[in-house]
Amino acid sequence: MTYCSLTSQRAYRRVAKPSNEVDLSSLEQVIIGGSAAPESVVRRFDELGVDVLHAWGMTEMSPIGSVARLKNGMDEWDDTDRYAKRAKQGLMVPGLEFKVIDEDDDEIDWDGEEFGELWVRGPWVTTEYFERPEANAEDFEDGWLKTGDVVSVDPDGYIEIVDRAKDVIKSGGEWISSVELENALMAHDDVSEATVVGVPHEKWQERPVAFVVAGEERDSLKDELIDLVAEDYPKWWVPDDVLFIDEVPKTATGKFSKKDLREEYSDESLIAGKAPEEAAPESD
Repeated sequence: MTYCSLTSQRAYRRVAKPSNEVDLSSLEQVIIGGSAAPESVVRRFDELGVDVLHAWGMTEMSPIGSVARLKNGMDEWDDTDRYAKRAKQGLMVPGLEFKVIDEDDDEIDWDGEEFGELWVRGPWVTTEYFERPEANAEDFEDGWLKTGDVVSVDPDGYIEIVDRAKDVIKSGGEWISSVELENALMAHDDVSEATVVGVPHEKWQERPVAFVVAGEERDSLKDELIDLVAEDYPKWWVPDDVLFIDEVPKTATGKFSKKDLREEYSDESLIAGKAPEEAAPESD
């Protein structure tokens, strides 16, 4: 096998995790999609001599939307900048148009900081669902498909998925990206799988809770993971708890099923009293 495609979860769990011993001598390139792949996964495949092509798309788009190819000259950048760019979902393929709409129905700036919902249109993008009038009214507008993906766009035009609209955690009126937190947790060598969901909170609306499958669970691991996130994110982003589970539930396509976790762990008492005093940025 010289080429294959994997979801990011399968890529990490079965291939890229450092403790896995796999023979990839025949593999030249892997295409990763389905959900955002952590930078650590891209780096691991490079160490194994396998080129990673990060891509994004939807069935409604037949299916490719964007590909994370480096532009001319970017391969001369330092490692940090190159890997950060390759971990994004990339540039929209020729023939497609896109825009990103924020909560105020305005288009965002391409600064890599602002984010909103990604809308797309093009010759091969579906314009309606068959006999689903309610879904059509919700998901389509003036020829645009509302993807449900929350993204940012950097000045080079590279798209980065922040979250799914239904999965983004709203705490104190601000958004927390579950995808970013998951990528941070998955960077720990003892974590096999990690997902983050919003649990209802009386004061803050929602608070993040991490669900982790650990290769070697130990008493100190929870504190290590909390500290790992706290190094790079504001305190109100840090999960209020880390719960260890045997396996993250999956959908038929291999993606994490956060819906199942939200239903099973919807009790606010799970994290009662654990939220920080300020679970959103202080206003000026």
